[in-house]
Amino acid sequence: MKLDGGMGMHSADGRVTASMDKAAADAAALEAAGYSGAWTAELAHDPFLPLVLAAERTETIDLGTAIAVAFARNPMTLANTGWDLQAWSRGRFILGLGSQIRPHITKRFSMPWSRPAARMSEMVAAIRAIWAAWETGERLSFRGEFYQHTLMTPMFSPGPNPFGPPPIFLAAVGDRMTEVAGESADGWISHAFTTPDYLREVSLPALDRGAIRAGRDPRSIQVSIPLFIVTGTTEEEMAASAAATRRQLSFYGSTPAYRPVLEHHGWGEAQEELNRMSKQGQWVEMAEVIDDEMLRTFAVVAEPDHLAEAVAASHRGLIDRLTFGQGIRPDGPWPEVREALRAIPGRSPE
Repeated sequence: MKLDGGMGMHSADGRVTASMDKAAADAAALEAAGYSGAWTAELAHDPFLPLVLAAERTETIDLGTAIAVAFARNPMTLANTGWDLQAWSRGRFILGLGSQIRPHITKRFSMPWSRPAARMSEMVAAIRAIWAAWETGERLSFRGEFYQHTLMTPMFSPGPNPFGPPPIFLAAVGDRMTEVAGESADGWISHAFTTPDYLREVSLPALDRGAIRAGRDPRSIQVSIPLFIVTGTTEEEMAASAAATRRQLSFYGSTPAYRPVLEHHGWGEAQEELNRMSKQGQWVEMAEVIDDEMLRTFAVVAEPDHLAEAVAASHRGLIDRLTFGQGIRPDGPWPEVREALRAIPGRSPE
């Protein structure tokens, strides 16, 4: 299993912030600790710019976006950025895309929204068509329902990439978008708000359906998940880690889009309660809805000596890349734990 970490992600007074200089230092720390990948996220800042600095400070680690908001951009802008970062990082870039939800696309980014799964499928196809035109010099002629790219003069073509096109990972929550990842992406980024049972019984079958429909081997698609982990070397650290995870779980659980995961475990009423409390601004009190059973279902809860064993018991053979969530330092948790986690078999062949 590959271990990944986030870079430039820090919580201040409950608000997640990011900084370009810290991202580069985090990426270097992750590489020094033997991690396989370092990711940025599109929150309060652009997710691509920190990767330029991170590429300069590292040599081997994968650098990717988890995620960049696809529908805030168009295939050509994403193709350009991905092409340049792939070259600048010497072949280590991963273009991780996600759809976001309609209010953000239409009200925050002022971009169109329609049939997100179909649009994402076409966006990936358009990006790949643009890259192919640059790589081969053939005429660009992409005509789809949502995107048309039919003009590429020599002045605007960067030409072949010495490292080839970067892989594309897609984030997905619903079945249809997960199928799109199986149809067209090199990797699937699961939302953190999931469980091993939901992965096994709902999400991975959807990923496989998409791959098989497209004539692809499902096991060739890397599965990445930002995993909730509750751990610590003292009772106080364990309690603080659990409290932070309950808050995050309650935040996600209040969103109707994530209700199917709770309903899968018989906790649909909890989603209604969390949604009601969120509308009343009861963000602190919401964490109390996440009881011990829910916490242990969504998160891996274990002391350091048993952490790898617990991850293996819950996620062996389900995922290929594990990303540590908030609360764990960039080079954490501990060297011996990292080594044991890396030894856990993944889902896809190397």
